[in-house]
Amino acid sequence: MKVTILANYEPQAAKGLMQGSDREAAIKALFESVGGRMSSLMFTRGKYDVVVNGEVPNQTAGMGMALAVRASGSVSDLVVLEELDMKAVLVAANKAAGVYKPAG
Repeated sequence: MKVTILANYEPQAAKGLMQGSDREAAIKALFESVGGRMSSLMFTRGKYDVVVNGEVPNQTAGMGMALAVRASGSVSDLVVLEELDMKAVLVAANKAAGVYKPAG
């Protein structure tokens, strides 16, 4: 499944970045460690410092990756966006809407 990851570097990580830490190689290795693939890495100006796009085999792999990064203390405001199959979502939503009775 496709994922987009947004994050901000903590001060010590920003310092490592300034000293030449190869984040592209590190993030590529991170994705590969869970059977995934990094598609792109973009450093940005604005709300987030970095945007990463890639693919992981499943939700467990993606969240395991995110947990490892969070536990490192190197980033804050880590957001993982997962691509959805909207056709399947709409099928489920229509089934649920047919039986859900709102309060009142």
